[in-house]
Amino acid sequence: MTRALFISLFSCLAAINQASLINRCDLAKVLHQEDLDGFEGYSVSDWLCLAFVESHFNISKVNEYADGSSDYGIFQINSHHWCNDYQSHSENTCHVACKELLSPNLLATIKCAKKIVSKAGGMKNWAAWSIHCAGRPLSYWVTGCHMG
Repeated sequence: MTRALFISLFSCLAAINQASLINRCDLAKVLHQEDLDGFEGYSVSDWLCLAFVESHFNISKVNEYADGSSDYGIFQINSHHWCNDYQSHSENTCHVACKELLSPNLLATIKCAKKIVSKAGGMKNWAAWSIHCAGRPLSYWVTGCHMG
């Protein structure tokens, strides 16, 4: 029993250690520097809310689905429509390898996210944003962050 508990605890700690988390204010600064504040009418607070509800600020998050597609990175961008995972059919609208969406520099992710938001529906292309962020006061997401 003790051995099973130890193995389970070790597995959880290993999984936590593999996560690439970014600080909320560090992400806010990057989003601001990459001109996402006001892009297509969305604020940095919208983007922070999206990143939190999709990945809890985990840059390396990958979520696999039964249809063979996967969501990648901090904004959980799907391989079926937006990036190429070289495993499933992809429209690859962003013209990017899905693994690039896991990069800590976030440039490929931001470029693809801008393309997604520029399409019809804007941030509503992310169901989690529609459910948890749309129409809500979001200014608290940038509280205490110095973006300039």
